[in-house]
Amino acid sequence: MQRFYLRLIYLTLIISLLSLQGIFAQGVVDALRVGLPGTGSDARALGMGNSYIGLSDGAGAAEFNPAGWGLLNRMEVSGGIDYQSYNNNTTFLNQYTNYSNSATRLSNFSLALPFPTTQGSLVFAIAYHNTQDYTGALKFNGYNGGNTSMIQDLNSNTNIPYDLYLTDTNYNTPINGHLNQSGTILETGSTNNWTFSGAIEVYKNLFLGLNLNIIAGTYENNNSYYEDDFNGYYANVQTDPNTPATKGFQTFYLNKLLDWNISGWDAKFGLLYQLKDMARFGITVQFPKTYTIKENFNVSGYSQFATGQSYNLDPTNYSDQVQYDIVTPYELGGGAAVNLQSLILSAQVTFVDYTQMQFQNASGLTTDYVASINQNIKDQLRSVVNYNFGAEYTLPGLGIRLRAGYFVQPSAYLNDPSKYDRKYYTFGLGYLADNSIGIDFAFAHGSWSNYGDNYGVDVSRTYQDITTNKFILSTTYRF
Repeated sequence: MQRFYLRLIYLTLIISLLSLQGIFAQGVVDALRVGLPGTGSDARALGMGNSYIGLSDGAGAAEFNPAGWGLLNRMEVSGGIDYQSYNNNTTFLNQYTNYSNSATRLSNFSLALPFPTTQGSLVFAIAYHNTQDYTGALKFNGYNGGNTSMIQDLNSNTNIPYDLYLTDTNYNTPINGHLNQSGTILETGSTNNWTFSGAIEVYKNLFLGLNLNIIAGTYENNNSYYEDDFNGYYANVQTDPNTPATKGFQTFYLNKLLDWNISGWDAKFGLLYQLKDMARFGITVQFPKTYTIKENFNVSGYSQFATGQSYNLDPTNYSDQVQYDIVTPYELGGGAAVNLQSLILSAQVTFVDYTQMQFQNASGLTTDYVASINQNIKDQLRSVVNYNFGAEYTLPGLGIRLRAGYFVQPSAYLNDPSKYDRKYYTFGLGYLADNSIGIDFAFAHGSWSNYGDNYGVDVSRTYQDITTNKFILSTTYRF
């Protein structure tokens, strides 16, 4: 009964909201989730390492260079599906765990309509394409013999240990680490664009184009975490001296469920110059993307004791909704493609300054809190240059195209070594019949390292070696 009255005194709505921010604080990771480039949705482009700013003749123009639409002189319909697998080999306290996740979805659909002109070209197009895939997975399990735990960490800025009778009435806990720690994280969702495009040939072989994108998507993060006293370290300890049922702590469980509804818009300008049939050169300016995030987060959990008693969190005290915008920086891209008879070689670079990302227009978050996030972005991130290489070889007389590519997306974090860069090897096949019907297949294998802290800094850390595999199958028909 004493706890009930203290709860009425100490726990107000403001404290509850502050507690939630301590559990699921918005931050740099959220900005990068939407700010990092995806792996694309066009099969031909992916097969060539997404080195496509200097080509973009077809559905890939919706992603890479809208000026490429101007190269079409026939109506084109294109569509495709993709499959992505995500595999995470995690090291935690010298224990190794593997976990995976996968997703299959519509990758793209487009319709391009060339309009008759007295000279040059004028093309309008509409496209749907997947821009980012949020599929992810993490699993870990190991004994932490140190004197820290998530229970202690949460006790410093939330009411959760108190509500689970893991402290006394003065918020003191006898728990000081020496627990088995385990958990899983599953991530699902994607961001997709509806793209409205126009391209025009303003001078012979010089094309300009513009994409206007309407963004829609979802993201869900399901994070389950356990701390267990498998060794009986607290068998004779009563966490609350006034509650005999709290003797013999056994298990602490916490589940954090984060759900995003994503909307927004952006625009991209492109220029493409074709040097006869020998080469093409492209330049793009990706204007800042504005993502509006409607965020719901819910926290549940329980504690268990050797007495058979368990306590559960009241979900009404640990759930809330907030809304904010994430604005990404400008992206400046340039690429070239050279046609050596049956062989096309392409390369491109894209400059992005991630320190310019910002949280804006927040509802449910204080001005000071948003300012601190933006300061962390400035302090922790850097500018990078993404680079892509690709090749396509057409087998003479067969209409079969063989493709290969390589691209790197450097880590956005300041002073990160290269092992945290995302590196992709790609391969592809294409077949074009009668210059009208095309079938394209692409495969991309990516790998990089990562790490994460369950709480604190390097006291309960997971080290991750991540690999992804992506397959795209698409078809094209030109009337």
